[in-house]
Amino acid sequence: MEPIKCCAIGAGLATLTFHVPFVLGLPSLFALHGVLERNPRTPSGTVCDSFHLSSAEVKLYRTLEEVLSDPDIELVLIGTPNDTHYALAKAALEAGKHVLVDKPVTPSVQEAKELGELARDKGKVLYAFQNRRWDQDFLALKKLLDLPDSDPKSLGTVVEFESHFDRYRLGLKGSWKDEPRPAAGLIYDLGSHLIDQTLCLFDRPTKITAFASNLRGVGHPDVDDNFTIHMHYPAESALPYPFTAILRAHPLSVHSPQLRFNVLGQKGSYIKYGVDVQEEQLKSLTAVPVTATSYGLEPEILWGALEHATDPVGTTFVKSVWPSEEPGCYADLYRNLAAAIREGVETKVKWEEATAVIEMIELAKKSAKEGKTVDVPY
Repeated sequence: MEPIKCCAIGAGLATLTFHVPFVLGLPSLFALHGVLERNPRTPSGTVCDSFHLSSAEVKLYRTLEEVLSDPDIELVLIGTPNDTHYALAKAALEAGKHVLVDKPVTPSVQEAKELGELARDKGKVLYAFQNRRWDQDFLALKKLLDLPDSDPKSLGTVVEFESHFDRYRLGLKGSWKDEPRPAAGLIYDLGSHLIDQTLCLFDRPTKITAFASNLRGVGHPDVDDNFTIHMHYPAESALPYPFTAILRAHPLSVHSPQLRFNVLGQKGSYIKYGVDVQEEQLKSLTAVPVTATSYGLEPEILWGALEHATDPVGTTFVKSVWPSEEPGCYADLYRNLAAAIREGVETKVKWEEATAVIEMIELAKKSAKEGKTVDVPY
């Protein structure tokens, strides 16, 4: 299979951390043809400098028009501020390019739907970078929840699900994420991951209750820096108990490691601390190659803990460890992307699923603004 020639749009965190390492790390699938950087600090540009690449092999583009008019470019990687995703993805699709776009894919659900229709009309792959489906902790959680009820490790029917991305950060980082722009704020930023994972596990809720604010009182008051989202699921034939998925991100959480998951089941509970290690490994650039055996592996001390009731009245409990055996692997997203482009296989992150994430975000924002629970349409 001929490597897919890519162009990265932007030279910020997303490009340097989440895109280029995989393009370079999977040379049989991808080739970095170029980078769009409008105001490079050096003649070769940030990406070539950071990864010690030859500027003779990786083109440096200064305008989007240059990128879209280059017939060699097959795939455009969009890692730019959230409010630019729609226009860039639309232009790339109209130019006949495949597109990988960072989460949140668009500021509005209507824009996401429009891009999906355009990709179908053009016969191009439009892929949402919902990479945290390949977090090691999430893979371990999915394996646990997929156990049959007869398995002694099974939690039984889930009655409450709690998912966190908390941190301790007193001030702002001084990036575009702090500005009052479309799709700004923590619900769009981290909420898009938590919502996507929850939809993967439990599908659409029937109602949403959300709370969001600028808790620290720094930066623009319209840019939320914390949220709590309750996704309500009713009792159904396959789900004998109603339950709530609680998604939370807090900027003033003094814990180390931070709480990640807390799941209550009819027969047991699961609690997990610590965040997936891949982002920190990727920030070290070439220190840990994405195909290395040590990549994506968290220390065993962060493996999750199980607790089960051993008698019907719940007077005796037994504790055990639920190992995170399968390593985190964002590279699998890229492998699937390449197969979708070259072989026409089904994408593991469907665009309709990414659109649903934006829909849930809009409903959560509406709930927080109006101070009431809102219905989720089917």
